[in-house]
Amino acid sequence: MEWISGVAGALALVVVLSSILRTLVVPRGLHSALVFRLWWVLRRTLRLTAPRGGYAAIDRAQTWLAPLMLIGMLATWLCGALLGFGLLLYALSPLSWTTAFREAGSSLFTLGFASGSRLRLSALDFVAAATGPVLIALQIAYLPTLYAAYNRRELEVTLLQARAGEPAWGPEILARQWLVDTETALPELYRAWERLASDMGESHSTYPILLTFRSPRPHRSWLVGLIAVLDAAALQLALAPRHAPPEARLVLRAGFTALRDIARALRMPFDADPSPDAPIRLTFDEFDAAVAMLEAAGFRAERPSKEAWPHFQGWRVNYEAIAYELCRRCDAVPALWTGPRDFTGGAIPPARPVDRRPDRRRPELPPKEK
Repeated sequence: MEWISGVAGALALVVVLSSILRTLVVPRGLHSALVFRLWWVLRRTLRLTAPRGGYAAIDRAQTWLAPLMLIGMLATWLCGALLGFGLLLYALSPLSWTTAFREAGSSLFTLGFASGSRLRLSALDFVAAATGPVLIALQIAYLPTLYAAYNRRELEVTLLQARAGEPAWGPEILARQWLVDTETALPELYRAWERLASDMGESHSTYPILLTFRSPRPHRSWLVGLIAVLDAAALQLALAPRHAPPEARLVLRAGFTALRDIARALRMPFDADPSPDAPIRLTFDEFDAAVAMLEAAGFRAERPSKEAWPHFQGWRVNYEAIAYELCRRCDAVPALWTGPRDFTGGAIPPARPVDRRPDRRRPELPPKEK
């Protein structure tokens, strides 16, 4: 029994140490099964609090996912360390189960108990006493990095609201620029989101817990915003290639590269080299309705819808599958062109501002996705 206890305790400590290093220390998107299992359990538990609600109820419940993840990770690691040291103390001494775990807890949380002249147990107590404060210190140092990345992300998402609506939608970005004659500002938007996409690809793959941090407003989402910008760039390249800025190609590449980096950190399967003519889930009818809306807003297409569709499809196939799966896992706001969710309710179109200019008529939105 002592051998089994010792091996089990050592394995528990190895699992906990590996999870801590992968999550908090190593600057690379390494997968921690312990953290991702906790994410799955907490997400499912919070979903139970809104079993029949639509997106509003789901969003209210999932708002608590990020803080619960931070507390849950710390509690899981401390409990795992307590279990490991308790099993090792029991294996290396004649102590009873109760006494072994009591001594492990007093050492781990630095309450002041000692093991007397028992040299082997004193050394183990010292290791346990160092583990608790170091773990808590790492968790505290982890928070500024998370919130700095969160603030950078949400600043651009907030700025996107005036250009893309809320929730964001790719065709809406182009329609609004042509409605108010600000289409020359699109290159700057693409450059900002190219940099943000690279930032998110690095930060969200290194610290996947950022995926659980929701935007301050229910209808905003970094993921939906990224999809909207990528769709806008793909639409512009497909419909008007001669007048599309080179930044459109750059933001597309940065966007789907970032999504793939995040997918690798989550161990999501994806096609790294999809065929340009591979099918996508967005239908031609949805695309054609969006093109009609753009033309009503004053956008001048160089290609008709049928001719532009294969080009748009060739761009979107690089990111659609990953984006849809991430939106489903993150319970993102169900915006247009972002795929299905695990809860009831259809896609939410962007809120339309009132256009008081007499020389422009506001184009109609395409039908809602089912």
